[in-house]
Amino acid sequence: MNNSILAIDIGTTNIIAIVASNDFSNKINILGVGQSKSEGVQKGNIVDIDLAGSSINEAVSTAINSSGTTTSKAVVSISGANTKTLMSNGVVNIPSGQITQNDIKQVLKMALYNAQVISDYEVIHVLPIFFRVDDGSTISNPLNMNGSRFEVSVNIITAKKTALTNVRNALKQANLDVDKFVLSGYANAISTLDSDQVKLGAVVINLGGTTSQFVVQKGSTIVYNDFLPVGSENITNDIVSTFHTPYSAANMIKKQYATLLPYDENEHEQSIKKVKLPILGNESESKEISLDQIQPVIHARIEETLSVIHDRLIESAAIENIDGGIVLTGGMTFIPGIKELASKIFNDIPVKIANPRNIQNGYINFNTPTMSTIVGLLLYELDFENGFELDSNSNLREHNSHKTNQMQQNKHEQQESVKNSLNDIQDIKTVNPKETKKGGFTSILDKIARWI
Repeated sequence: MNNSILAIDIGTTNIIAIVASNDFSNKINILGVGQSKSEGVQKGNIVDIDLAGSSINEAVSTAINSSGTTTSKAVVSISGANTKTLMSNGVVNIPSGQITQNDIKQVLKMALYNAQVISDYEVIHVLPIFFRVDDGSTISNPLNMNGSRFEVSVNIITAKKTALTNVRNALKQANLDVDKFVLSGYANAISTLDSDQVKLGAVVINLGGTTSQFVVQKGSTIVYNDFLPVGSENITNDIVSTFHTPYSAANMIKKQYATLLPYDENEHEQSIKKVKLPILGNESESKEISLDQIQPVIHARIEETLSVIHDRLIESAAIENIDGGIVLTGGMTFIPGIKELASKIFNDIPVKIANPRNIQNGYINFNTPTMSTIVGLLLYELDFENGFELDSNSNLREHNSHKTNQMQQNKHEQQESVKNSLNDIQDIKTVNPKETKKGGFTSILDKIARWI
């Protein structure tokens, strides 16, 4: 039985596809990796299905070919660009008196049924804020508890049907179907937050190539989800327009010299005071630009981006739920000084630049902020440290304790099967020659048939 999964992160800069599986020791095994330049995707949206499909197919083909497996379904990231979040509640009775997995699924579905989901939106996550049994105190894990009345409060994350349809159609170009959608910001939180941050509440800000996505997670739910169509590419465009230089030259300057620190504090740049930039429209000529002139341009763009995020968190009151601090991830976090700038903007709330949880493997290095989303997708599907929720298919994601018990049972059954097979082999080897003569080949054939 093939228990491998295919995860695809459709970013606006790169598309990453990974085939992975889980073993009986709860270890994630990376089986194959593929990566391609993202085409047909702008600011979190697919704008050209053929181009996007071709890019996805390139990454997926490499991943599947290197894994030696076959799959036709994928777990896919979905940008926060076209999402909305709403709250709801659900109540069910417990006839048996003890809460089961099915009761948890039913109360979450009741909350979904009671929600007023906009007609052109589709549900991708139903995340419990808390459960309550018989009007008691709020709880996070109601499984096997006793009671007669079971209540849940949830946050429901929805996405525009047209955006999801475009992703599905792009995957069809690669002969794939979408198994599940996972909000990119949620995946970032799964891969970067530790247990204390989850418990206290933290905001995860992914500063990417053309987008900035940010979510607040507290406990088992996403309290707030938002998106800005701004990323490091805007810094490149700012350099182009300010210094009238071609895009390629501006991008090179950004990658090599971008910093938020004064250049006299940057040891790497102390020996370089000026750089030559070709003139836009007349690339044969160039002009010298002081690095001190470039730094304010970069600083202004990043300061504005972080300030907008700060203001939105205040306006939504989500900032009241981040006792666990602020986590920055994504490609823009490579710029020196961004942590210090964020600390000033967020009024000294603790700021951390986080790499995703590193999954040891021989294919790819996950220990970098640009891998936060794809690692989150793998953990969403294969890791046991999750709470109850309804996924994009309205199926219940099982709690880690239930999954662990199930895996241990499967492991025990497999061990018993191997043990029985070995016993049968031993029986065949120790058949009494006299018995063989009496029964002809019958007894031996019976043993072989039983072993097979």
